[in-house]
Amino acid sequence: MSLRILIIGGGGREHALAWKLEQSRLVEHIFVAPGNGGTEFSAKVSNLILPDASFPSLVKWAVENDINLVVPGPEQPLVDGVESHFRKVGIPVFGPSALAARMEGSKAFSKSFMTRHSIPTAAYRVFAASEVDKAIEYVRACGHRVVLKASGLASGKGVLIPETTEEAVAGLREIMVAHAFGSAGDEVVVEELLAGPEVSVLAFSDGYTIVPLPAAQDHKRIGEGDTGLNTGGMGAYAPAPIAAPVIMEQILRETLKPTIDGMRKEGFPFVGLLFTGFMLTESGPKVLEYNVRFGDPETEALMLLLSEETDLAEVILACAERRLDSVTLSFRPGFAVSVVLASSGYPGSFEKGKAITVGAVPSNVVVFHAGTTKTGDVVVTSGGRVIAVSAHAPTLQEALDCAYVGVEKVVFDGKVYRRDIAHGGLKALSAEPTGLTYAQAGVSVDAGNELVEAIKPFVRATRRTGADAEIGGFGGVFDLKAAGYTDPLLVSGTDGVGTKLRVAVDAGIHDTVGIDLVAMSVNDLIVQGAEPLYFLDYYGCSKLEVSVAADVVKGIAAGCQQAGCALIGGETAEMPGMYRPGDYDLAGFAVGAVERAQLLPRPDIAAGDVLLGLPSSGLHSNGFSLVRAVLARAGASYAAPCPWDPTTTLGRALLTPTAIYAREVLPAARAGLLKAMAHITGGGFVENVPRALPKGLGARIDVAQWALPPVFRWLMHEGAIAPSEMARTFNCGVGMVLVVAREQVDLAVRALADAGQKVVYNMGEVIASPGVEILNDRLWNN
Repeated sequence: MSLRILIIGGGGREHALAWKLEQSRLVEHIFVAPGNGGTEFSAKVSNLILPDASFPSLVKWAVENDINLVVPGPEQPLVDGVESHFRKVGIPVFGPSALAARMEGSKAFSKSFMTRHSIPTAAYRVFAASEVDKAIEYVRACGHRVVLKASGLASGKGVLIPETTEEAVAGLREIMVAHAFGSAGDEVVVEELLAGPEVSVLAFSDGYTIVPLPAAQDHKRIGEGDTGLNTGGMGAYAPAPIAAPVIMEQILRETLKPTIDGMRKEGFPFVGLLFTGFMLTESGPKVLEYNVRFGDPETEALMLLLSEETDLAEVILACAERRLDSVTLSFRPGFAVSVVLASSGYPGSFEKGKAITVGAVPSNVVVFHAGTTKTGDVVVTSGGRVIAVSAHAPTLQEALDCAYVGVEKVVFDGKVYRRDIAHGGLKALSAEPTGLTYAQAGVSVDAGNELVEAIKPFVRATRRTGADAEIGGFGGVFDLKAAGYTDPLLVSGTDGVGTKLRVAVDAGIHDTVGIDLVAMSVNDLIVQGAEPLYFLDYYGCSKLEVSVAADVVKGIAAGCQQAGCALIGGETAEMPGMYRPGDYDLAGFAVGAVERAQLLPRPDIAAGDVLLGLPSSGLHSNGFSLVRAVLARAGASYAAPCPWDPTTTLGRALLTPTAIYAREVLPAARAGLLKAMAHITGGGFVENVPRALPKGLGARIDVAQWALPPVFRWLMHEGAIAPSEMARTFNCGVGMVLVVAREQVDLAVRALADAGQKVVYNMGEVIASPGVEILNDRLWNN
């Protein structure tokens, strides 16, 4: 395929992209709109200056000139929606949609996104420009230093870092009242000031896969020693030694993958180059900001790190075509640096039109033009940042030495540059290695302590006779004597919630699976006549998200209250790398007691005994692998209205928690009215009812005795599931089956009603042959 590429932009970043793309065997020609005084460096590269540079004009020109790939450089066209203009005429764009570009276009939006997806970032508040008094009140009361950020685009300069509270107040007035950053300051993000070294991670993404480049560090301040005003960037180097492999793995696991997955799940998948700024704090990497395009001057260094085998055009096209996993990126060993040469007066006012000469530079040095214009044969300055001199070498010091040799070969009046680029990298390389912390390894003790404090009120609410429901010790204690038993047998059970947990995670609904966890274990105790006494839980995750875990434990406590048991302990295990970001796993452990004479099942079960069914609350916690397959087949979304109950979402309906039957059935069991019980879980009637019966006996079940609930009808229809498969997979509307002597059915039904179980189905009988006969299941097809 011959590529005719249109690069939108005219800075050093665009020159560096053109330089690497020009080396591709796939590229026929590159047009840079508008380009600069150095971008026409090859016969394969031309500048494009149109009288009308509007998006429709660019699209018209691209169609007429057979452009088949567009690479926007700056953020503004992306935020303004350039991607959709070209997509509508079938031209692939390496860059995000306007919706996805909000990650850079609105800091308020991106911070909210990070909160929703538990991506590590600084604490913050957002204020509209009209709320200046509230913002001032907040910075006076918050108790920590802050960073002030104009929410909109401000050419990389909309950030203030005040030293004192009074400077913060003055900064708020400058942004919100004096409108120093124009409409970019219509909203202001007030962030907690983080401490630590900064790194920039640029990563290719096709919306599904994300592949980071080596971490870079740039230099924003105009003056050496990181002093003076902020700029667009005075130099950069990569890879940054401070971003060790373990740090990069953590960044990929905790931020980059969750960001790409979250954007896709929210309906605006990210295609292009995601540029994320991080602060490496003592508690791990935290996001400072997102950018949705190549960084400048990072790109001028990073392009030199791409190996000769890496075809940038191939990578960019693969991203645009959603197949990034089909290509390979590799990097040259060593280091790359870029040193920016600026006009005198930058970032304030400066003169233009200064003639530029560039002498011979070393072979490992490349001079990228930024703010330059070519008039005839003369190249002159036309911007604040004029040139980026980049170099690659085996060591950082060698790369710097070569870059500064190149700097001396570039001459123009008023040339300004920093002589200390990569000073932090040199220091890090020469420093003695520092010890790692548990937090840097991905485990937050502070988050664990925060969770314990958050869940204590829920746990205390499960107190009962025999247990005080206090957590924090090495083990939980239960006083069996205090519970009133004389000759007890202990009954124990353990279970999880299966792939229902996958639905909860994907739907973002975490407050009900805890009830399921309790139900699956305690219902298994109940069928043996045992009263649930206490419960313990296990919560495993890659990164502990306190709000999610607290929701889960809140549900566990609610389940314990329904079952009448105490939550006396648990384990929370944060295990980096063991789970996908955002995922967690659950296990529950329940212990109950039954007087020896009341243990079920009884030995006197006989053919002719009646089967009574208690309604389920829905799917309970089984068959969800089949449920998810049905949803995939139907193209259904968890966020969509529920087909059988439009008052809720499909996800919320599917996650209706498992019914807990303790309070309803135990009085009848203690009264000797029940011979056996079967908890209808995985395997449905076919597998579970025989577990309650002696060898040689079976069951005949007439499904005409109750209506198949709507959730099961919908699954059956959408998945074309046979009735026999329904009966061996789902509870089909009956969550608990009771075996009762025929002459005691009325007494049992009355006892159940007195305990609150008003609906009971006379659903069949015990038969003299093994197995389960299902009658009238053809009615489920009606």
